[in-house]
Amino acid sequence: MATVQDFRNKVTPNWCPGCGDFAVQSAIQRALAEIGAEPQNVAVVSGIGCSGRISGYINSYGFHAIHGRSLPVAQGIKLANRNLTVLASGGDGDGFGIGLNHFMHAVRRNMNITYIVMDNAIYGLTKGQTSPTSAHGFINEKKSPLPNIEHQLIPSAVALGAGITFLAQSQSSNIKQLTRVIKEAIQHKGFSLVNVFSPCVTFNKVNTYEWYKENCLDLDTVEGYDASDRSKAMAKVQENQGMLTGLIFKDDTAPPYEELIQGYKEEAITGQDLTLSRELFDQCLAEFA
Repeated sequence: MATVQDFRNKVTPNWCPGCGDFAVQSAIQRALAEIGAEPQNVAVVSGIGCSGRISGYINSYGFHAIHGRSLPVAQGIKLANRNLTVLASGGDGDGFGIGLNHFMHAVRRNMNITYIVMDNAIYGLTKGQTSPTSAHGFINEKKSPLPNIEHQLIPSAVALGAGITFLAQSQSSNIKQLTRVIKEAIQHKGFSLVNVFSPCVTFNKVNTYEWYKENCLDLDTVEGYDASDRSKAMAKVQENQGMLTGLIFKDDTAPPYEELIQGYKEEAITGQDLTLSRELFDQCLAEFA
């Protein structure tokens, strides 16, 4: 059985010291080891940005996609080899900016992949511009000196409204909870989102580790919270403006996309004989001739 060490490689992350993404990487590796996954059966797809580097820091199949496009690539990989554990990853700008359209359609398809977003409410790699999750009025003196006039996107509300079947959030400072919800997300049959409040220690001096601790409600401490009720989950999200951690919503009744495709074999496409006979080729050609 693989250990956490088996999911580590010799590539040293070049994130800033103290970046929350270090903990996200560690939580992913721990979760994969705990569910009994093997590196050769895991694929990690990432987008652009500081968080996009994570696919190169985990010992598994890795694919560094273009900006906002980790989800289409991850879905393609899953369809080609349904036996792989497929994780997509990225940042709030990558996933909820240019990639928001892909996110919405991934949610409604409900394909059996896990999306882990490192949300630091800023564009870190390009040195501090406001992102879709930056608060209204947010100021970064160097790159965004004027107050942000756009309203903040709340990923959890968007996901619930689009019909997601698994939604969790955590803080990169809470490695135990983060590992647990990533593990639950991977084991969920369907599309799962784990949105991680992962502070940028260099360019965002507002949404710090302490700020998240003070402003997030931990659902693990809420007695009687029912994560199977979508309307109650949405009410809780709206009540707290998305500042929740823990399991927010889970629906085990909706079948994943792969189970609904007619003729989609249990055997992965990568293991099938795709040789096209001359007779079948001629039949196909005749339909268009």
